[in-house]
Parts: sequence; C-alpha cells; structure tokens
Amino acid sequence: MDQFTLNLLFVGASFALYIGIAIWARAGSTSEFYAAGRGVHPVTNGMATAADWMSAASFISMAGLIAFTGYDNSSFLMGWTGGYVLLALLLAPYLRKFGKFTVSEFIGDRFYSKTARMVAVICLLVASITYVIGQMQGVGIAFGRFLEIDAFWGLLIGSCVVFAYAVFGGMKGVTYTQVAQYCVLITAYTIPAVFISLQLTGNPIPALGLFGTTESGEPLLVKLNQIVTDLGFAEYTAAHGSTINMVLFTLSLMIGTAGLPHVIMRFFTVPRVSDARWSAGWTLVFIALLYLTAPAVGAMARLNISELMWPNGTDAAAVSVEQIESDPEYAWMATWQKTGLLGWEDKNGDGMIQYYNDKNADLQAKAAENGWEGNELTNFNRDILVLANPEIASLPGWVIGLVAAGGLAAALSTAAGLLLAISSAVSHDLLKGQLTPNMSEKSELLAARISMAAAIVVAVLLGLNPPGFAAQTVALAFGLAAASIFPALMMGIFSTRINNVGAVAGMLAGLVVTLLYIFLHKGWFFIPDTNTFTDADPLLGPIKSTSFGAIGAAVNFAVAYVVSGMTKETPQEIKDLVESVRIPRGSGVAVDGH
Repeated sequence: MDQFTLNLLFVGASFALYIGIAIWARAGSTSEFYAAGRGVHPVTNGMATAADWMSAASFISMAGLIAFTGYDNSSFLMGWTGGYVLLALLLAPYLRKFGKFTVSEFIGDRFYSKTARMVAVICLLVASITYVIGQMQGVGIAFGRFLEIDAFWGLLIGSCVVFAYAVFGGMKGVTYTQVAQYCVLITAYTIPAVFISLQLTGNPIPALGLFGTTESGEPLLVKLNQIVTDLGFAEYTAAHGSTINMVLFTLSLMIGTAGLPHVIMRFFTVPRVSDARWSAGWTLVFIALLYLTAPAVGAMARLNISELMWPNGTDAAAVSVEQIESDPEYAWMATWQKTGLLGWEDKNGDGMIQYYNDKNADLQAKAAENGWEGNELTNFNRDILVLANPEIASLPGWVIGLVAAGGLAAALSTAAGLLLAISSAVSHDLLKGQLTPNMSEKSELLAARISMAAAIVVAVLLGLNPPGFAAQTVALAFGLAAASIFPALMMGIFSTRINNVGAVAGMLAGLVVTLLYIFLHKGWFFIPDTNTFTDADPLLGPIKSTSFGAIGAAVNFAVAYVVSGMTKETPQEIKDLVESVRIPRGSGVAVDGH
C-alpha cells in the first residue's frame, strides 16, 4: 500500500471517529453547549483539557523551534507548563466555584459592570482569534503535506472538518472528541520519538536518549553541537539571546496560559470545585507525556537533518541534486516541496545543495574558495519538522500516517476549543448579556452556532497570512491574554480593592500597550509583505514583541490599582462575594449549587 493511501486511511478513520462522537454527544441546550452540562469526570476532563491545551504549536511547531534554536526555545516548555500550574492553583477552582459559563461573565459580575464584561469580550476575542490563526496554520500544513496539496487547500479542508463537529457538538461534543484526539496525538507523537531514539542511541525512552550516546560512543548533544557549529550555527546547548528577554518571554507565556479563556472554560464542565482541582492534576500528567518528549524530538530531528544534508561530514561535499531526485532516502523533500514549505536552488550550478549559515564569517571565506553562492536550502519552514521527522528517519509508512492523524488532532482539538470560547463570548456575553437579554435558549443556541461558523471563516482568512510560525503566532496570543485577561482574573479573585472603573482601565491599558508594541514592531496588516516573524530589532532594548505580554500585565495591574484608588470604593456586597469565593471549602459545591 502506497504512502498516500496509508495517510488517507489514518486521517480518514480519525475524522470519522471525531464526527461520530460529535453526533453522539450533540449539545441540546445552552448548558451542554457552553459547559457540557457540568457532568464531565475529572480524568475525562483532564484528558480533554490536555488535548485542548496541546495545540498545533505544541505538536507541530514547538519541537521545530527547539530544533533550530536549541536551549533558548526551552522557554516554550517552561512557560507553558509553569503557566498551567498557575492556572491550576490560583484560578481554576475559584472560577469554578463562582459558577459561571464564561470568563467574561465572571469579570462582568465580579466588577459589577456591563462595560467590564464588554471589554473582557474584546480582550478574549483579540487573544483567541490570534491564537486560532496558529491552529489553522498547523491544519493547513498537515493537510497540505499528507494530501500532497498546497497548504492553502489544506487549510480550507481542515476548516470544513472543524465546522462539521464543533458547530453542532458544542462543549459536550468537543469534550469527548478531544479525549479521542488526545489518544491519537500522544500516540502519534510518542511512537516516532521511540523509534528515532532507538535508532540514534539505543534507548527507547526519548527523554533519556537525549542524554545518551550515539553508535560512535559520542554523547548525542556533544555530536549535535559539533555538527551545527561546523555549519556555522550557534552551539545547540548554549544560550544565544538576552537573559532579560528570555525571563520576560517565559513569564509572558506563564501568565498568558493562566488567562486563556478556552482552557479556563474546561474547568466549568466538572460537577464540583474539588473536581476542578483533580482535573488540573490529571491534565498536568497528560501534558507531561508530550512535553518531556519534545526536547528529544527537536534535538534528534536537528541531528538527522544536518547529517542528511552533509552525508559525508562537513569537510566533504554536500548532498547532490541527483541524489535528492533519485535516492528514496530523500523522497520526503520532493513531497514537502509541493506544499511550498520546503525549497532549494542550485545557485552556482555545481549540482550540489549546500546547507550552512552563510552569515558566518569563517564559512563566507570557505564559500568564496569553493564557489558557493549562499545557503541553497532556500526554504525550510520549521513547522514541518515534526511531521517530516518520521520520513527523514526512514520509519515505516504506517508511522508517517499516524503522525499525520496526530498533527491534525492537535490542531483541530485546540481550534475547536478556541472557537467555542469565541462563540460563547459572542452569543452568551455579547448578545444574551448585553444586546438582547430576553433571548430564548433556543435562539441563543442558534446564535452560538452561527457565531462559531463566522469565527471559522475569519480564522481561515487570517490563517492564510499568519505573522510567523505556528508557535510564534500562539506566543503573541499568550502575550495578549497575559496583558489583558490574567490580571483582571487575579485581581477579581484576590483583591477587594479593585473596582469596576479600575478593572476596565487596567484591561484596556494592558491590551492597547501590548497591541501597539506588536504592531509598531511588526507592521503586520499595515505594511504589505512584512509578516516574516524575526523580532530582529526590538523597539525596547532586548524585549521582543512575543515577550511584551509580561510588561503589558504589569501596566494592567498598575493602572487598575491607581484608578481604583482614585475612584469610588468597591460595594460591600461585591467584597462579600469575593471573600465567599476564596473561602477554602474546595471539596464543597460551587456557589450556584452545582
């Protein structure tokens, strides 16, 4: 059976499973659409939350970024995982105890203001739409490769699949679909990693293989450092950038994680407050299975691709064009070339494809001596690395098909969660909560489905022109959530001093200052063809736009406290409400009786 048929079988079977589950668990009420009827078991919710959390950025893009940058991009691992601990300890149980459907509804009630609820909706939409761009980007890449079509058509097909199961299933359908997607994605991520770890180090546990030795007896990381430095790149295990920026970036990811509405919504689906805490614990277990493997995947993939492009070592000639076109070991390159995400050009006509850092001074001299005219691997989108990894390592065809299904499961699961957050904000917070409060439940359910369909269209349009790699686009979304939503939630739960005016001023200040920094830095949407994400020349010292969310959050906190101190004190009934939410009765029922 050829590879294309295997891909269709794995992907088609997984999609049939997702759509079948969505039909079986179709939401019949607003409670089921927004919160799955608050009847999800903690283990089930933990698995669904892990799938919701581990997006295309985690499955497809993160290991690719680690592979090509090394130590510095371990910030993604530290920030995302640490942020989930913050969410589990500081926010999830209290928000569940408050007993609302959405984050915006909590902010509106806590700060006794329709304006606060509206501003929260705006913050939620900005962060969620930015986030969903990265997911649709991952969907396009995965579909494009495994259906051997352009990524544009892959994006359109993926959006239709999301529409088929998310619009009708709501939170109830998406919850059980995400459980299935987690099983698919973790299996698809782990099996190739085990194979490749065995190939390179003889150790079946990738996380241990990363610190193991290769067949030559040389430690894997030592060998990788030698190869990448020979090619003119920075040492893989060394820190390359600003420590200040790395700390701010990690912090931005952490507090951004704790402010993500689509993840917080998952804790509204369990019966009791204690179940929210157990859900958080199980989620961390399920996330750890992938996150402990990702550094090994990145390092081993970088080693494989470097050795593939220089099969006889860096002192010999690079791979030949003839070899790429005829050797089955390089067949993956021609397949990925069709997607537009991989490209090469024999610039000097020597019949070879040189892959090296053409900005390195030593290699520039060597290039001049050998007649090279620059790096001839002209395009290598880092988002393809995990999906191409089994092919690069010459693994069996069924493994490649499984990875196809896993990559799509990761992107689709998070996309569905984000679209639910967006549709809930529009139908429940904007329409029901602000514009048409007398809307019937049936009308609200219809509005939720229509708004989700509209959100899918917007996500596709924006996904055609993303501001960077999937993980980088997601990092921008985390920064926006960190600057706008997280401070409002923290102050809403732990401070009775912050009033409605302060909360609104803080959210707007954090959001606006972060957006300005991103847009002034990037020029995205304002200047054509400026969506290549480099962050090469930050506006404020070493602080890149993906790291600015932490500063935006500080602005939010500061403005909220200053404005609250200058305006009317929080009403006593709201202070009592805040105190009641914080009372440590975690094993008891939520305040709404659920």
